[in-house]
Amino acid sequence: MNTATITNPIMWADVPDVDVIRVGPFFYMVSTSMHSMPGCPIMKSVNLRDWEIVNYVYDTFEDNEAHRLLDGKGIYGKGSWAASLKYKDGVFYVCFSSNDMDRFYIYRTEDIEQGPWERSVIPGLHHDPALLLDDDGRNYVIYGNGDIRIKELTQDLTAVEPGGADQLLLEGERTDMGLRIEGCHAYKLNGYYYLFFIEWPKAGNKRRRQVCYRSRELLGPYEHRIILDDDLGYHNNGVAQGGIVDTPDNDWYAVLFQDHDAVGRIPCVLPVSWDKDWPVIGDDGTAPQRFETKLPAAEAVPLVISDEFEYETDKLALNWQWNHNPDNALWSVTERPGYLRLRTGQPADSILTARNTLTQRTEGPACRAETAVEISGMQPGDRAGMAALQNEFGTLRIAAGEQGQFTIDMCVNGGDGREKPVESVSITADRVYLRIDFNFRDSVDEATFFYSEDGTAWTPIGSTLHMKYTLDHFMGYRIGLFHYAAHQAGGYADFDYFHYIRYIRQG
Repeated sequence: MNTATITNPIMWADVPDVDVIRVGPFFYMVSTSMHSMPGCPIMKSVNLRDWEIVNYVYDTFEDNEAHRLLDGKGIYGKGSWAASLKYKDGVFYVCFSSNDMDRFYIYRTEDIEQGPWERSVIPGLHHDPALLLDDDGRNYVIYGNGDIRIKELTQDLTAVEPGGADQLLLEGERTDMGLRIEGCHAYKLNGYYYLFFIEWPKAGNKRRRQVCYRSRELLGPYEHRIILDDDLGYHNNGVAQGGIVDTPDNDWYAVLFQDHDAVGRIPCVLPVSWDKDWPVIGDDGTAPQRFETKLPAAEAVPLVISDEFEYETDKLALNWQWNHNPDNALWSVTERPGYLRLRTGQPADSILTARNTLTQRTEGPACRAETAVEISGMQPGDRAGMAALQNEFGTLRIAAGEQGQFTIDMCVNGGDGREKPVESVSITADRVYLRIDFNFRDSVDEATFFYSEDGTAWTPIGSTLHMKYTLDHFMGYRIGLFHYAAHQAGGYADFDYFHYIRYIRQG
Protein backbone atom coordinates (compact mmCIF):
# COMPACT_ATOMS: atom_id res chain seq x y z
CA MET A 1 0.00 0.00 0.00
CA ASN A 2 1.23 3.48 -0.84
CA THR A 3 1.43 5.62 2.27
CA ALA A 4 1.15 9.34 2.81
CA THR A 5 4.17 11.54 3.37
CA ILE A 6 3.34 14.60 5.47
CA THR A 7 4.97 17.86 4.39
CA ASN A 8 4.23 20.90 6.53
CA PRO A 9 2.20 22.95 6.20
CA ILE A 10 -0.45 20.52 4.99
CA MET A 11 -2.47 23.50 3.69
CA TRP A 12 -0.87 26.87 3.00
CA ALA A 13 -4.11 28.72 3.58
CA ASP A 14 -6.18 30.21 6.37
CA VAL A 15 -7.63 27.21 8.25
CA PRO A 16 -7.17 28.26 11.89
CA ASP A 17 -8.15 26.85 15.29
CA VAL A 18 -8.30 23.32 13.93
CA ASP A 19 -9.87 20.45 15.86
CA VAL A 20 -9.63 16.90 14.50
CA ILE A 21 -11.30 13.61 15.44
CA ARG A 22 -11.26 10.13 13.90
CA VAL A 23 -14.34 7.98 13.36
CA GLY A 24 -13.39 4.60 11.90
CA PRO A 25 -10.98 5.14 9.00
CA PHE A 26 -11.95 8.79 8.50
CA PHE A 27 -10.63 11.96 10.09
CA TYR A 28 -12.89 15.00 10.40
CA MET A 29 -11.76 18.54 11.07
CA VAL A 30 -13.54 21.76 12.00
CA SER A 31 -12.03 25.24 11.99
CA THR A 32 -12.87 28.86 12.73
CA SER A 33 -14.82 30.78 10.10
CA MET A 34 -15.80 34.00 11.93
CA HIS A 35 -17.72 36.29 9.53
CA SER A 36 -17.70 33.88 6.55
CA MET A 37 -20.96 32.13 5.69
CA PRO A 38 -21.71 29.24 5.57
CA GLY A 39 -19.58 28.59 8.64
CA CYS A 40 -17.66 26.02 10.65
CA PRO A 41 -16.38 24.04 7.66
CA ILE A 42 -16.20 20.28 8.08
CA MET A 43 -13.28 18.69 6.25
CA LYS A 44 -12.64 14.98 5.74
CA SER A 45 -9.44 12.99 5.22
CA VAL A 46 -8.10 9.45 5.31
CA ASN A 47 -4.50 10.44 6.01
CA LEU A 48 -4.39 13.87 7.76
CA ARG A 49 -2.69 15.31 4.67
CA ASP A 50 -5.36 15.49 1.97
CA TRP A 51 -8.53 17.23 3.11
CA GLU A 52 -11.84 17.86 1.36
CA ILE A 53 -14.60 20.23 2.47
CA VAL A 54 -17.68 18.03 2.86
CA ASN A 55 -20.10 20.20 4.82
CA TYR A 56 -20.70 23.23 7.01
CA VAL A 57 -22.30 23.25 10.42
CA TYR A 58 -24.60 26.16 9.53
CA ASP A 59 -25.53 28.39 6.60
CA THR A 60 -25.88 31.34 9.00
CA PHE A 61 -26.19 31.26 12.78
CA GLU A 62 -27.79 34.64 13.54
CA ASP A 63 -29.92 36.99 11.48
CA ASN A 64 -29.48 40.58 12.60
CA GLU A 65 -28.20 43.83 11.09
CA ALA A 66 -24.57 43.17 12.05
CA HIS A 67 -24.57 39.67 10.55
CA ARG A 68 -26.32 41.04 7.46
CA LEU A 69 -23.67 43.77 7.21
CA LEU A 70 -26.33 46.47 7.49
CA ASP A 71 -25.10 48.25 10.62
CA GLY A 72 -22.05 49.81 8.97
CA LYS A 73 -19.62 47.64 10.94
CA GLY A 74 -20.52 43.99 10.56
CA ILE A 75 -18.98 41.17 12.60
CA TYR A 76 -15.44 41.29 11.21
CA GLY A 77 -13.13 39.32 13.48
CA LYS A 78 -16.08 38.11 15.55
CA GLY A 79 -18.71 35.53 14.63
CA SER A 80 -17.77 31.92 15.38
CA TRP A 81 -14.44 31.29 17.09
CA ALA A 82 -12.42 28.16 17.87
CA ALA A 83 -14.94 25.36 17.38
CA SER A 84 -14.63 22.05 19.23
CA LEU A 85 -15.56 18.77 17.51
CA LYS A 86 -16.44 15.51 19.29
CA TYR A 87 -18.17 12.20 18.52
CA LYS A 88 -19.90 9.83 20.91
CA ASP A 89 -22.53 7.09 20.57
CA GLY A 90 -23.35 7.89 16.96
CA VAL A 91 -23.66 11.65 17.43
CA PHE A 92 -21.27 14.40 16.30
CA TYR A 93 -21.08 17.60 18.34
CA VAL A 94 -19.65 20.99 17.39
CA CYS A 95 -19.54 23.92 19.78
CA PHE A 96 -18.21 27.47 19.58
CA SER A 97 -18.65 30.89 21.15
CA SER A 98 -19.57 34.08 19.33
CA ASN A 99 -17.89 37.23 20.61
CA ASP A 100 -20.47 39.58 19.14
CA MET A 101 -23.46 37.64 20.45
CA ASP A 102 -22.08 36.72 23.91
CA ARG A 103 -23.47 33.24 23.40
CA PHE A 104 -22.27 29.63 23.39
CA TYR A 105 -23.60 27.39 20.61
CA ILE A 106 -23.73 23.59 20.51
CA TYR A 107 -24.71 21.80 17.30
CA ARG A 108 -25.35 18.07 16.92
CA THR A 109 -25.97 15.66 14.06
CA GLU A 110 -25.87 11.94 13.33
CA ASP A 111 -24.54 12.61 9.81
CA ILE A 112 -21.57 14.95 9.81
CA GLU A 113 -21.34 15.00 6.01
CA GLN A 114 -25.02 15.66 5.23
CA GLY A 115 -26.68 16.89 8.40
CA PRO A 116 -29.20 18.09 9.43
CA TRP A 117 -27.75 19.91 12.44
CA GLU A 118 -29.74 20.78 15.55
CA ARG A 119 -28.52 23.58 17.76
CA SER A 120 -28.75 24.72 21.36
CA VAL A 121 -27.78 28.16 22.65
CA ILE A 122 -26.38 28.83 26.13
CA PRO A 123 -25.98 32.43 27.35
CA GLY A 124 -22.53 33.82 28.02
CA LEU A 125 -19.17 33.83 26.30
CA HIS A 126 -17.22 30.58 26.69
CA HIS A 127 -13.84 31.56 25.23
CA ASP A 128 -12.11 28.88 23.11
CA PRO A 129 -14.32 26.05 24.38
CA ALA A 130 -13.35 22.39 24.51
CA LEU A 131 -15.97 19.69 24.88
CA LEU A 132 -15.10 16.80 27.16
CA LEU A 133 -17.46 13.82 26.88
CA ASP A 134 -16.35 11.74 29.84
CA ASP A 135 -16.51 7.97 29.93
CA ASP A 136 -18.91 8.05 32.91
CA GLY A 137 -21.62 9.63 30.74
CA ARG A 138 -21.14 13.17 32.04
CA ASN A 139 -20.29 16.06 29.73
CA TYR A 140 -18.36 19.27 30.23
CA VAL A 141 -17.10 22.37 28.50
CA ILE A 142 -13.68 23.71 29.49
CA TYR A 143 -12.94 27.29 28.43
CA GLY A 144 -11.23 30.58 29.19
CA ASN A 145 -8.04 32.58 28.81
CA GLY A 146 -5.50 32.40 31.63
CA ASP A 147 -8.10 31.42 34.20
CA ILE A 148 -9.65 28.21 32.88
CA ARG A 149 -13.17 27.26 33.91
CA ILE A 150 -15.21 24.07 33.68
CA LYS A 151 -18.97 23.80 33.37
CA GLU A 152 -21.05 20.64 33.32
CA LEU A 153 -23.58 20.16 30.52
CA THR A 154 -26.66 17.97 30.35
CA GLN A 155 -26.46 14.44 29.02
CA ASP A 156 -27.80 15.56 25.62
CA LEU A 157 -25.53 18.66 25.59
CA THR A 158 -28.42 21.07 25.15
CA ALA A 159 -28.06 23.09 28.37
CA VAL A 160 -26.07 23.59 31.54
CA GLU A 161 -26.57 20.74 34.03
CA PRO A 162 -28.47 22.09 37.05
CA GLY A 163 -26.27 21.77 40.12
CA GLY A 164 -23.36 20.45 38.06
CA ALA A 165 -19.76 21.59 38.18
CA ASP A 166 -19.33 25.28 37.39
CA GLN A 167 -16.02 26.56 38.73
CA LEU A 168 -12.49 27.72 38.15
CA LEU A 169 -10.50 24.65 37.06
CA LEU A 170 -6.94 25.96 36.94
CA GLU A 171 -4.89 29.11 36.52
CA GLY A 172 -2.22 29.43 33.86
CA GLU A 173 1.24 30.84 34.36
CA ARG A 174 1.39 34.61 34.85
CA THR A 175 5.11 35.39 35.04
CA ASP A 176 6.57 36.77 31.79
CA MET A 177 3.44 35.85 29.85
CA GLY A 178 2.21 37.98 26.97
CA LEU A 179 -0.73 35.61 26.36
CA ARG A 180 -1.76 33.20 29.09
CA ILE A 181 -3.11 29.75 28.29
CA GLU A 182 -6.08 29.47 25.93
CA GLY A 183 -7.30 27.38 22.99
CA CYS A 184 -8.18 24.34 25.10
CA HIS A 185 -8.48 20.82 23.66
CA ALA A 186 -9.56 18.18 26.20
CA TYR A 187 -9.19 14.37 26.28
CA LYS A 188 -9.60 11.44 28.67
CA LEU A 189 -6.89 8.86 27.90
CA ASN A 190 -5.34 6.03 29.91
CA GLY A 191 -6.79 7.26 33.18
CA TYR A 192 -5.59 10.84 32.71
CA TYR A 193 -7.38 14.03 31.78
CA TYR A 194 -5.25 15.92 29.26
CA LEU A 195 -5.79 19.60 28.50
CA PHE A 196 -3.82 21.15 25.64
CA PHE A 197 -3.32 24.93 25.47
CA ILE A 198 -1.18 27.56 23.81
CA GLU A 199 0.63 30.30 25.64
CA TRP A 200 2.88 33.13 24.47
CA PRO A 201 5.73 33.99 26.83
CA LYS A 202 7.67 37.26 26.90
CA ALA A 203 10.85 35.38 27.82
CA GLY A 204 12.80 32.56 26.15
CA ASN A 205 11.93 32.13 22.48
CA LYS A 206 9.07 34.66 22.83
CA ARG A 207 6.71 32.77 20.54
CA ARG A 208 3.49 30.78 20.80
CA ARG A 209 4.09 27.34 22.23
CA GLN A 210 2.06 24.26 23.07
CA VAL A 211 1.60 23.16 26.66
CA CYS A 212 -0.16 20.17 28.19
CA TYR A 213 -1.84 19.92 31.60
CA ARG A 214 -2.77 16.52 33.02
CA SER A 215 -4.46 15.08 36.08
CA ARG A 216 -5.90 11.80 37.31
CA GLU A 217 -8.88 13.79 38.60
CA LEU A 218 -11.06 15.96 36.41
CA LEU A 219 -11.11 18.82 38.89
CA GLY A 220 -7.38 18.60 39.53
CA PRO A 221 -4.81 19.32 40.71
CA TYR A 222 -3.06 19.53 37.33
CA GLU A 223 0.63 19.33 36.46
CA HIS A 224 1.92 20.67 33.17
CA ARG A 225 4.75 20.59 30.64
CA ILE A 226 5.78 22.49 27.55
CA ILE A 227 5.39 19.92 24.76
CA LEU A 228 6.33 21.98 21.68
CA ASP A 229 8.24 25.22 21.22
CA ASP A 230 9.26 25.35 17.56
CA ASP A 231 8.71 27.56 14.51
CA LEU A 232 9.56 25.20 11.61
CA GLY A 233 12.26 27.73 10.73
CA TYR A 234 9.69 30.43 9.91
CA HIS A 235 10.22 33.89 11.43
CA ASN A 236 9.90 32.70 15.04
CA ASN A 237 6.18 32.01 14.49
CA GLY A 238 5.40 29.18 16.87
CA VAL A 239 3.50 26.10 15.72
CA ALA A 240 0.82 25.75 18.37
CA GLN A 241 -2.88 25.50 19.26
CA GLY A 242 -4.73 22.33 18.45
CA GLY A 243 -5.12 18.81 19.67
CA ILE A 244 -4.15 15.20 19.10
CA VAL A 245 -5.73 12.29 17.26
CA ASP A 246 -4.93 8.60 16.91
CA THR A 247 -4.93 6.37 13.83
CA PRO A 248 -6.39 2.88 13.39
CA ASP A 249 -2.81 1.60 13.92
CA ASN A 250 -2.61 3.48 17.24
CA ASP A 251 -0.14 6.07 16.01
CA TRP A 252 -0.70 9.57 17.34
CA TYR A 253 -0.48 12.96 15.65
CA ALA A 254 -0.95 16.57 16.65
CA VAL A 255 -2.83 18.93 14.33
CA LEU A 256 -1.80 22.51 15.10
CA PHE A 257 -1.47 25.78 13.19
CA GLN A 258 1.09 28.48 12.52
CA ASP A 259 0.74 32.20 11.80
CA HIS A 260 1.90 32.90 8.24
CA ASP A 261 1.17 36.62 8.10
CA ALA A 262 -1.12 37.84 5.30
CA VAL A 263 -2.17 34.41 3.99
CA GLY A 264 -3.49 33.58 7.44
CA ARG A 265 -3.08 30.80 9.99
CA ILE A 266 -2.14 27.52 8.37
CA PRO A 267 -2.44 23.94 9.68
CA CYS A 268 0.44 21.56 10.34
CA VAL A 269 0.53 17.88 11.32
CA LEU A 270 3.23 16.54 13.62
CA PRO A 271 3.97 13.07 15.03
CA VAL A 272 3.29 12.41 18.71
CA SER A 273 5.02 9.88 20.94
CA TRP A 274 4.44 9.14 24.62
CA ASP A 275 6.93 9.32 27.49
CA LYS A 276 5.62 8.19 30.87
CA ASP A 277 2.11 9.13 29.79
CA TRP A 278 3.18 12.59 28.63
CA PRO A 279 2.67 13.45 24.94
CA VAL A 280 5.81 14.49 23.10
CA ILE A 281 5.20 16.38 19.86
CA GLY A 282 7.68 16.06 17.00
CA ASP A 283 11.22 14.76 17.38
CA ASP A 284 11.99 15.45 21.03
CA GLY A 285 10.13 18.71 20.80
CA THR A 286 11.35 19.71 17.33
CA ALA A 287 8.75 19.99 14.59
CA PRO A 288 9.72 18.02 11.45
CA GLN A 289 9.09 19.62 8.07
CA ARG A 290 8.55 16.23 6.44
CA PHE A 291 7.97 12.68 7.68
CA GLU A 292 6.46 9.36 6.63
CA THR A 293 3.24 7.85 7.95
CA LYS A 294 1.49 4.49 7.71
CA LEU A 295 -1.70 6.22 6.59
CA PRO A 296 -2.96 5.54 3.06
CA ALA A 297 -2.06 7.83 0.19
CA ALA A 298 -5.01 9.63 -1.40
CA GLU A 299 -5.72 12.00 -4.23
CA ALA A 300 -5.34 15.63 -3.25
CA VAL A 301 -8.55 17.68 -3.46
CA PRO A 302 -8.13 21.43 -4.04
CA LEU A 303 -9.10 23.77 -1.25
CA VAL A 304 -9.60 26.69 -3.65
CA ILE A 305 -11.24 25.96 -7.00
CA SER A 306 -11.93 27.46 -10.38
CA ASP A 307 -15.61 27.74 -11.25
CA GLU A 308 -17.46 28.15 -14.55
CA PHE A 309 -20.69 28.83 -12.62
CA GLU A 310 -22.51 26.03 -14.38
CA TYR A 311 -25.06 24.85 -11.82
CA GLU A 312 -28.48 23.24 -11.96
CA THR A 313 -29.64 25.04 -8.81
CA ASP A 314 -28.58 28.08 -6.83
CA LYS A 315 -26.30 26.08 -4.57
CA LEU A 316 -22.60 26.87 -4.89
CA ALA A 317 -19.62 24.58 -4.48
CA LEU A 318 -18.56 24.21 -0.84
CA ASN A 319 -15.31 26.07 -1.49
CA TRP A 320 -17.22 29.37 -1.68
CA GLN A 321 -18.23 31.43 1.35
CA TRP A 322 -20.02 34.75 1.57
CA ASN A 323 -18.67 37.72 3.48
CA HIS A 324 -21.35 37.89 6.22
CA ASN A 325 -24.92 36.65 5.66
CA PRO A 326 -25.92 36.84 2.01
CA ASP A 327 -29.16 38.24 0.65
CA ASN A 328 -30.18 35.15 -1.30
CA ALA A 329 -32.72 37.08 -3.36
CA LEU A 330 -29.92 39.09 -4.99
CA TRP A 331 -27.60 36.42 -6.39
CA SER A 332 -28.06 33.55 -8.79
CA VAL A 333 -26.14 31.09 -10.94
CA THR A 334 -29.30 29.95 -12.74
CA GLU A 335 -30.93 33.24 -13.79
CA ARG A 336 -28.35 33.42 -16.56
CA PRO A 337 -26.92 29.90 -16.88
CA GLY A 338 -23.13 29.79 -16.77
CA TYR A 339 -22.84 33.13 -14.97
CA LEU A 340 -22.83 34.35 -11.39
CA ARG A 341 -25.28 37.24 -11.38
CA LEU A 342 -24.93 39.68 -8.50
CA ARG A 343 -27.74 42.22 -8.15
CA THR A 344 -27.36 45.30 -5.99
CA GLY A 345 -29.42 45.90 -2.86
CA GLN A 346 -28.79 48.14 0.12
CA PRO A 347 -26.35 50.87 -1.02
CA ALA A 348 -22.82 50.64 0.38
CA ASP A 349 -19.81 52.94 0.47
CA SER A 350 -17.07 50.31 0.32
CA ILE A 351 -16.23 46.67 -0.25
CA LEU A 352 -16.20 46.38 3.57
CA THR A 353 -19.92 47.23 3.80
CA ALA A 354 -21.02 45.53 0.57
CA ARG A 355 -23.32 42.52 0.94
CA ASN A 356 -23.08 39.42 -1.24
CA THR A 357 -19.32 39.49 -1.70
CA LEU A 358 -18.48 35.90 -2.63
CA THR A 359 -15.09 34.69 -1.39
CA GLN A 360 -12.53 31.93 -1.44
CA ARG A 361 -9.24 31.65 0.39
CA THR A 362 -5.85 32.60 -1.00
CA GLU A 363 -2.99 30.10 -0.88
CA GLY A 364 0.78 30.22 -0.66
CA PRO A 365 3.43 30.27 -1.84
CA ALA A 366 1.67 32.21 -4.63
CA CYS A 367 -1.62 32.17 -6.50
CA ARG A 368 -3.59 33.97 -9.20
CA ALA A 369 -7.29 34.72 -9.60
CA GLU A 370 -9.02 35.83 -12.79
CA THR A 371 -12.59 36.65 -13.74
CA ALA A 372 -14.56 38.17 -16.61
CA VAL A 373 -17.40 40.59 -15.86
CA GLU A 374 -20.17 41.65 -18.22
CA ILE A 375 -21.24 45.12 -17.15
CA SER A 376 -24.16 46.18 -19.36
CA GLY A 377 -26.63 45.71 -16.48
CA MET A 378 -24.80 48.05 -14.11
CA GLN A 379 -26.41 51.35 -13.11
CA PRO A 380 -24.70 54.70 -12.46
CA GLY A 381 -22.85 54.49 -9.14
CA ASP A 382 -22.49 50.70 -9.21
CA ARG A 383 -19.16 49.09 -8.39
CA ALA A 384 -18.30 45.53 -9.47
CA GLY A 385 -15.10 43.54 -9.55
CA MET A 386 -12.60 41.49 -7.61
CA ALA A 387 -10.95 42.15 -4.26
CA ALA A 388 -7.97 41.11 -2.18
CA LEU A 389 -10.10 41.19 0.95
CA GLN A 390 -8.92 42.06 4.43
CA ASN A 391 -9.11 45.37 6.27
CA GLU A 392 -6.09 46.58 4.28
CA PHE A 393 -7.87 45.59 1.07
CA GLY A 394 -7.15 46.16 -2.57
CA THR A 395 -10.00 46.25 -5.08
CA LEU A 396 -10.01 46.02 -8.86
CA ARG A 397 -13.41 47.45 -9.71
CA ILE A 398 -15.48 48.59 -12.64
CA ALA A 399 -17.18 51.86 -11.73
CA ALA A 400 -20.31 52.84 -13.62
CA GLY A 401 -20.65 56.57 -14.24
CA GLU A 402 -23.34 58.58 -15.94
CA GLN A 403 -24.52 57.93 -19.52
CA GLY A 404 -22.84 54.59 -19.94
CA GLN A 405 -19.35 55.72 -18.95
CA PHE A 406 -17.16 53.19 -17.14
CA THR A 407 -13.75 53.18 -15.53
CA ILE A 408 -11.56 50.46 -14.10
CA ASP A 409 -10.18 51.55 -10.74
CA MET A 410 -7.53 49.98 -8.57
CA CYS A 411 -8.34 51.07 -5.01
CA VAL A 412 -7.01 50.62 -1.48
CA ASN A 413 -8.39 51.36 1.96
CA GLY A 414 -8.07 55.11 2.33
CA GLY A 415 -7.82 54.78 6.11
CA ASP A 416 -11.54 55.29 6.73
CA GLY A 417 -12.65 51.92 5.33
CA ARG A 418 -13.61 53.44 1.99
CA GLU A 419 -12.03 52.71 -1.35
CA LYS A 420 -9.40 55.22 -2.37
CA PRO A 421 -8.59 55.05 -6.12
CA VAL A 422 -4.90 54.70 -6.89
CA GLU A 423 -5.38 54.65 -10.67
CA SER A 424 -8.45 54.88 -12.94
CA VAL A 425 -8.66 53.99 -16.63
CA SER A 426 -11.64 54.65 -18.92
CA ILE A 427 -13.03 51.64 -20.78
CA THR A 428 -15.62 51.13 -23.49
CA ALA A 429 -15.99 47.34 -23.60
CA ASP A 430 -19.08 45.60 -22.21
CA ARG A 431 -16.93 42.69 -21.01
CA VAL A 432 -13.88 43.28 -18.84
CA TYR A 433 -11.28 40.80 -17.57
CA LEU A 434 -9.75 41.23 -14.12
CA ARG A 435 -6.77 39.50 -12.48
CA ILE A 436 -4.99 39.61 -9.13
CA ASP A 437 -1.64 37.92 -8.48
CA PHE A 438 -0.76 37.07 -4.87
CA ASN A 439 2.76 36.42 -3.61
CA PHE A 440 3.10 35.05 -0.08
CA ARG A 441 6.63 33.64 -0.44
CA ASP A 442 8.60 34.18 2.77
CA SER A 443 5.85 36.62 3.86
CA VAL A 444 6.65 39.13 1.12
CA ASP A 445 2.82 39.46 1.02
CA GLU A 446 2.28 41.43 -2.17
CA ALA A 447 -0.69 41.58 -4.54
CA THR A 448 -0.58 43.05 -8.04
CA PHE A 449 -3.56 43.98 -10.21
CA PHE A 450 -4.22 43.67 -13.96
CA TYR A 451 -7.08 44.22 -16.40
CA SER A 452 -7.75 43.27 -20.00
CA GLU A 453 -10.39 44.02 -22.62
CA ASP A 454 -9.75 40.83 -24.61
CA GLY A 455 -8.59 38.31 -21.97
CA THR A 456 -5.18 37.99 -23.61
CA ALA A 457 -3.21 41.22 -23.28
CA TRP A 458 -2.99 42.20 -19.62
CA THR A 459 -2.25 45.71 -18.40
CA PRO A 460 -1.05 46.39 -14.84
CA ILE A 461 -3.01 48.98 -12.93
CA GLY A 462 -2.54 50.85 -9.69
CA SER A 463 0.19 49.97 -7.23
CA THR A 464 1.43 46.85 -5.47
CA LEU A 465 -0.71 46.10 -2.43
CA HIS A 466 1.42 45.31 0.61
CA MET A 467 -0.93 42.94 2.38
CA LYS A 468 -1.18 42.97 6.16
CA TYR A 469 -2.91 40.53 8.47
CA THR A 470 -4.85 42.66 10.94
CA LEU A 471 -6.71 41.46 14.00
CA ASP A 472 -9.83 43.50 13.29
CA HIS A 473 -10.60 40.94 10.55
CA PHE A 474 -8.58 38.09 12.11
CA MET A 475 -8.58 36.26 8.78
CA GLY A 476 -6.12 35.67 5.96
CA TYR A 477 -6.64 37.47 2.67
CA ARG A 478 -9.54 36.22 0.60
CA ILE A 479 -10.39 36.66 -3.05
CA GLY A 480 -13.77 38.35 -3.34
CA LEU A 481 -16.19 38.87 -6.22
CA PHE A 482 -18.46 41.82 -5.54
CA HIS A 483 -21.12 44.14 -6.92
CA TYR A 484 -22.72 46.90 -4.89
CA ALA A 485 -24.61 50.13 -5.46
CA ALA A 486 -23.23 53.40 -4.21
CA HIS A 487 -26.51 55.20 -4.98
CA GLN A 488 -29.54 53.11 -5.92
CA ALA A 489 -30.32 49.41 -5.98
CA GLY A 490 -31.42 47.56 -9.11
CA GLY A 491 -28.35 46.95 -11.26
CA TYR A 492 -26.66 43.67 -11.94
CA ALA A 493 -23.26 42.37 -13.02
CA ASP A 494 -22.57 38.96 -14.57
CA PHE A 495 -19.38 37.08 -13.73
CA ASP A 496 -18.67 34.56 -16.48
CA TYR A 497 -16.11 32.46 -14.61
CA PHE A 498 -13.59 32.35 -11.81
CA HIS A 499 -10.20 30.89 -12.73
CA TYR A 500 -7.67 30.11 -10.05
CA ILE A 501 -4.08 28.88 -10.17
CA ARG A 502 -1.86 28.02 -7.24
CA TYR A 503 1.89 28.19 -7.81
CA ILE A 504 3.57 25.55 -5.70
CA ARG A 505 7.23 26.17 -6.47
CA GLN A 506 8.92 28.27 -3.79
CA GLY A 507 11.25 30.21 -6.06
